[in-house]
Parts: sequence; structure tokens; C-alpha cells
Amino acid sequence: MAPAFDVSQLSPATLAEALRSLPPRAGTLLRRRLARGEALEDCATFYGVSLEAFSTHLLREALALTARTGGQSREPVSAEEEAAWTRQLSAALGRPSASVSPALADTVALCQRLLAIGPAVESTLDALDREEALSPRRRREDILRRGVVVLLLALASYLYWTRPPDPAEPPVRSPPSAR
Repeated sequence: MAPAFDVSQLSPATLAEALRSLPPRAGTLLRRRLARGEALEDCATFYGVSLEAFSTHLLREALALTARTGGQSREPVSAEEEAAWTRQLSAALGRPSASVSPALADTVALCQRLLAIGPAVESTLDALDREEALSPRRRREDILRRGVVVLLLALASYLYWTRPPDPAEPPVRSPPSAR
């Protein structure tokens, strides 16, 4: 039997790394709503979607995060189940005592944990971002990008200045005069 998923064992650093391992949009969505604790309405407005659409995306990304951190998660088997899970997750984030489906229990616990230690996770993510920005690998990539831009500009300038002259336009004939 698999050991029970204990979200209290997940440190801010572990959650930060799990968020960074998700695709950028998913990680940012979860970070905004759960780690920063922004209101559902504000997040939906920021992304320009309805509350229901944002809640559905939140559910999908939270399920992915649960899988990354070792919890039990599965995709909903139908649109009705997904809608029910979306409502349950939204209710559980607003009211920790809300009842949820057993299949969603690990995901809800993980989201509640992320809400509870969000500031610590956010500061860890900020520190990791600063560290990456100052890393030698990142500096090398920036130098290479700048070099490629300079080369492209030089090539474009060369091609512009060495282009063949425009062909002379044929003279405009005047209409034959009626004599």
C-alpha cells in the first residue's frame, strides 16, 4: 500500500521547485492565486476570462502540481466531474471545512498548504529567480543573444547597402495626339 500523501512535509523550497517545474503559464497561474493569495476575481480579471474558466484552469494546474509533488491525482473522466471538482476546489479554498471528493482530497490539501505558506514559497521563488538571473549560464545566454542580434543587424545592413539598384521605370508614353 502506498504511503499517505502528507502535505505538511512539503517545504516552501519543495513547493517552489514543483511550481518552477510546471509549464510557465501553469506555474504563474498557481503562483498568483495560491502563493500570492490573490482573489479569484482579480486573477480572472488579470487573465481576461470568466470566474468559471479561471477556476477550471486552476483545477487542471493544481492536479498537475499534485502529480509533481507525489500526491494522488487523476484527470476528471467527464465534463460533469470536472465541473463538480472545480466547484469543490473553489469552495475548499474559501472554506477549509468544505467536503470534497476523495479523488480530489490530495489536490485540495496541497492547494490549502500552498495558501498557508504562500509568502514563504513566494520569497523562495523570488530568491531562485534572482539566483538564476545572476548565474554564469544566464549571463552567457544573454551575451549570445546580444551577439546574434548584432549579427542580424549587420547582415541586414549589408544586404540593404549592397542591393542592386532599382530598375529604371519605363518612360510614360503620352497618348497619341489626334491630328
